[in-house]
Amino acid sequence: MSAATTVTVNGGCLPLSELPIRSFGGFATELLALVRAGGSVIACFADQAADNKALEIFAVLDTGQPAAQVTVLRGELADRNPSLVRHCPQLHLFEREIAEQFGAIAKGHPWFKPLRFHRVWPGRSDAWQRDPDHWPVPGDMEFFRVEGDEVHEVAVGPVHAGVIEPGHFRFQCFGEQVLHLEISLGYQHRGIERLLADGPHPTTCGQVETMAGDTTIGHMTAHAHLVEGLAGCEPPPQARVIRAIALELERLANHVGDIGALAGDVGFLPTAAFCGRLRGDYLNMTAALCGSRFGRGLIRPGGVLFDLDPARRADIRKSLASAAEHTRGAIELFFNAPSVLARLEGVGVVTARDAGDLGLVGIAGRASGRDCDVRRCLPTGIYRYYEHPRLVESSGDVHARALVRQLEIEAAIAFVDQQLTILPAGEVTTPLSPLMPSALAVGLVEGWRGRIAHVAITDSLGRFRRYKVIDPSFFNWSGLAMALRNEQISDFPLCNKSFNLSYCGFDL
Repeated sequence: MSAATTVTVNGGCLPLSELPIRSFGGFATELLALVRAGGSVIACFADQAADNKALEIFAVLDTGQPAAQVTVLRGELADRNPSLVRHCPQLHLFEREIAEQFGAIAKGHPWFKPLRFHRVWPGRSDAWQRDPDHWPVPGDMEFFRVEGDEVHEVAVGPVHAGVIEPGHFRFQCFGEQVLHLEISLGYQHRGIERLLADGPHPTTCGQVETMAGDTTIGHMTAHAHLVEGLAGCEPPPQARVIRAIALELERLANHVGDIGALAGDVGFLPTAAFCGRLRGDYLNMTAALCGSRFGRGLIRPGGVLFDLDPARRADIRKSLASAAEHTRGAIELFFNAPSVLARLEGVGVVTARDAGDLGLVGIAGRASGRDCDVRRCLPTGIYRYYEHPRLVESSGDVHARALVRQLEIEAAIAFVDQQLTILPAGEVTTPLSPLMPSALAVGLVEGWRGRIAHVAITDSLGRFRRYKVIDPSFFNWSGLAMALRNEQISDFPLCNKSFNLSYCGFDL
């Protein structure tokens, strides 16, 4: 590892003075060397330097270092820089995002165009339009086209049936065969990262909790880790356990709901009906923790706002035992039905190589053989004291993504029951010290979809100069596009359900 490479732990921070600034060429050389050695990109983003003139680029990578360490790189960024995507495909969306936000062009990017169609960061020129008074309209862009006799396009969205956020899917088809799928999002870009700048504000926690509504606990836990790292404090033992219980209950509710949705998609109604109800049971357990089925108001930097007395602990364990029994029965019906397996196996395959190139995380990555679980590889909180099992499949198809959910359900049930049994007593909050000024902090959590990354840079007063969030959907939407290659277009709903990605998590 070179002298220009700096490491920190998940939930830790480091002074910017200890993070050398390299030329863009040196930054690129170091990053690509780490990726070739088996590393993966967690986050890559730009920031205006403290003098408000120079532009800098930061990258956070998981290189398999011991003790939950991540590697941080910092470099100079000009208005025009060579694209690194041909050597590291994981960067393809990051380069487009940096260009859109800061006007820094990635020369040679294979498919360079807007990502979320939003105004660039204040003080930067618009990289996309010559007329500064004209801004891109969401979805108004070029789509990749396959030319040939009998090749046709199918456009789906951005408006969808039911209660769902907007997203556009453009299929290039030869008959029923999908040759290429391009996904365009950004229709409801909220600019949350900009709202978090100069914080923490009184509204910050509420904004973090609604980054992706079905991942309230995951995002809020990552934010809390980050702030606690900057404040140099750790929450009390009981708070760490309650956070983990809430995170696993969030995982249970969503995984059970997803298996029910998959069952509905293949017309297997017993499991669809059972899991639809059981999802509510797990959500109600979270409500027993804090009064909110989605966990809002539970987690705050420094700990949690609700303790767990013996009576409520016993009630949750009883509810968990009942729900677990019915969950196992519903899932067993699903995976033992030949008609179900015939629809799942071999459909929507993402190879291990493609999953690695695209940096797929969570369920999508582990279903294609990637051991990419923050709880195992970069643990923090209670997970540092708990050896989490390796939950990986290899076939990369819809069946594998469903199996990973099943494995995670079993592991989460056992974990929650164990932690409820050994929950320590004591305080649930600890006072926060002022945040470290001129520092960079990283908070990573294995949310139910996959790795959630929060990265913050503070100014000389300890306020957020830059706050960067990477929801797992940011990486995994590209996996869905790959899963449809050479599939029947009628399999799109099933493949889509097997990923179950977030529009708002991408459109932060």
